[in-house]
Amino acid sequence: MESTLTTTPAKTYDGPIFDADSHVIETDFEFMKRYLPAELHAEWLVARKHGPDGRYGLFVGDRRVNNSEAREEGLVPPPGKLKEWLRAIKEGKSILDGWIKPTEDMIGPRGRLAKLDSWGVEGCILFVGGFVSSLGYYPQDRIGNAVLHAYNRYLLDEWGFATDNRIFAAGLLSLWDLETSVAEARWLVENGCRVVCMPMGPADGKSPADPYFDPVWDILNEAGVAVTYHVSEANFMHPLIRAFGETPLQSRRTGQTAWQWMFCYSELPVQMVLANMVFGNFFARFPNIRIGSVENGAAWLPAFLDKMDKMRGMAKNGYWPNGQLAERPSRIFKRHCYVVAYPEDDVKGIVEAIGTADCLMMGSDYPHPEGVADPRSFYDECLTELPDDQVRAIMYENCRRFILG
Repeated sequence: MESTLTTTPAKTYDGPIFDADSHVIETDFEFMKRYLPAELHAEWLVARKHGPDGRYGLFVGDRRVNNSEAREEGLVPPPGKLKEWLRAIKEGKSILDGWIKPTEDMIGPRGRLAKLDSWGVEGCILFVGGFVSSLGYYPQDRIGNAVLHAYNRYLLDEWGFATDNRIFAAGLLSLWDLETSVAEARWLVENGCRVVCMPMGPADGKSPADPYFDPVWDILNEAGVAVTYHVSEANFMHPLIRAFGETPLQSRRTGQTAWQWMFCYSELPVQMVLANMVFGNFFARFPNIRIGSVENGAAWLPAFLDKMDKMRGMAKNGYWPNGQLAERPSRIFKRHCYVVAYPEDDVKGIVEAIGTADCLMMGSDYPHPEGVADPRSFYDECLTELPDDQVRAIMYENCRRFILG
């Protein structure tokens, strides 16, 4: 008797894609010698080299960047190996096996455009590579801004800020020094930048929503530039880390404690910053600015929105530095803020809890190992249970709107 059992075909997504999280690979940092003023080289030049102990790594001046991985042979981790990495760590095995030479799509725009074509991806946001691990080492003043400007010149010359209106490189912009931050914002806009990446946290003892910084935000608001907080060192957490008797700026894989992972890196720092912007009535002054959280996951989002609404009520008669909010914080957030989910997040549960998919974006993290091997795989990992319109929103429409307004 023949079997009458049938197999339901696996759902697939064949629609358009806009990737909210991809990266460059800097094969070396020789370009910093050209772009950073010579008088800053001794203390602040970023370079891959051998330290006094003979170990090869990334350095800022003579300070080793502990949370950066570098191989003297120029090898990099293969893309999309998160599950394999987690399994290796659990089993106590090395994660240095199987590293590869960077491919053309990792190091330049023409190769990346060809890769996007092969994947059927319309566009992507492009973030820094290994340089991101050095952000915790710079002084938060005009010197720090000079280092960021040097990197931005590399992005402009080697990648462009809006190549073919498909690859949108995120220029680095801080609030560390008002005069040079204003100049950098103007320079970025004049050179076609559509999205910036900012270090997380306050600056100069002030909230990023403080009117003191309005000259920077005015430039971005007028140009409709999107703002991102990509996972990186949250310098404002360093005093807290030291207060608990621990040391900041340690290797993520071998030196950072579980407590630091839980409270001082990624989702909690970005929640503090985003809530501060909302409660600071920032978007009433700058309605054209859209802010995105990138590579900090989204599992925290439902409880975060609920608690912001509750805390507005608790502080209703309290002090509001920039005026009371005209509506619920959650509504303000969902109109102006976007969050890139992890492929391991329960995206269906998040959408049901917050009542919308319109503030969520996908991100492949390509070519980093922590993400998916290609952007379309993001659907297979976490979106198969969502209706088609919400899938399309997360895979394409939301990021396109985030970048282009």
